[in-house]
Amino acid sequence: MDNHPEPVPEPVGGTPGGALDRRAELSEFLRTRRARLKPEDVGLPDFGRHRRVPGLRREELAQLAGVSVAYYTRLEQGNGRNVSAEVLDAIARALRLTDAEHAHLTHLAKPKQHKKKPAARPQQVRGALQTLLDSMDGVPAYVVGRRSDVLAWNRMAAAVFGDWAELPPAERNWARLVFLRPAYRDLYVDWEQKAIDIVCALRMDAGRHPDDPRLSALVGELSVKSEEFRRLWATHDVKEKSHGLKRLRHPLVGHLDLEFESFRLVDDHEQSLVTYHAEPGSPSAEALRLLASWGADATRAGTGTSAPSP
Repeated sequence: MDNHPEPVPEPVGGTPGGALDRRAELSEFLRTRRARLKPEDVGLPDFGRHRRVPGLRREELAQLAGVSVAYYTRLEQGNGRNVSAEVLDAIARALRLTDAEHAHLTHLAKPKQHKKKPAARPQQVRGALQTLLDSMDGVPAYVVGRRSDVLAWNRMAAAVFGDWAELPPAERNWARLVFLRPAYRDLYVDWEQKAIDIVCALRMDAGRHPDDPRLSALVGELSVKSEEFRRLWATHDVKEKSHGLKRLRHPLVGHLDLEFESFRLVDDHEQSLVTYHAEPGSPSAEALRLLASWGADATRAGTGTSAPSP
């Protein structure tokens, strides 16, 4: 992790007003998606000619999408003005975009027009949802919002991931935790994949909210403080994960294999309830039971604090 204090070039095309440069984002996203494709990937002949850049040429991509080279070139230069949904669909198919990438492209090229609003208020979790979290005995669970902010959690989440109540509200953020706190590098067996997931989620947020100064500031700070974040941010990858497996090294109970499920809230699609569970009868299930029985001691052993002996 690079903690050198000198600034680096703004990776998101920041503007003086603290917003993200949507044209630069669109340009780099299309360029990186095109670069990852080879002619044989899309059924085009490759005659072995020397290619100055990796991936498809603009002419080849335009041919696949059924648009003129000049039209596609303007789009890749960040000019998405007046582009139709049909053309975006064709380009998405030609680039072999995932659903998440297709949505991200649409957000960048055809932003929704909103009236200027005052600064967004901090997200809040409904009281009933917090009550639900507290009632999930034995199930680590938390609510995550925009910018990967941790908005609420239960006792078991604190026992597994650390007591976020000890942190200032601004530090209760998955991106900050994963990239700036060494203890989380130790916690995740596959730290790299966790880091990739976080960056991909932030990229999706950047497409939806390019005018969010807090997001721009977060990305700028992480880019200065973490070389790994700069590297991952430059890939322009986006994806959404609703379930999967996380392998952890807990300071008290050792190895944990936990399945996670993520549920978007109907009344606020920018809040997700995330739960973790272990396979019944497995060593990880027994470890969760022990953490639940240890209560406050297990919570104090969480990430970022000293771990007492079991």
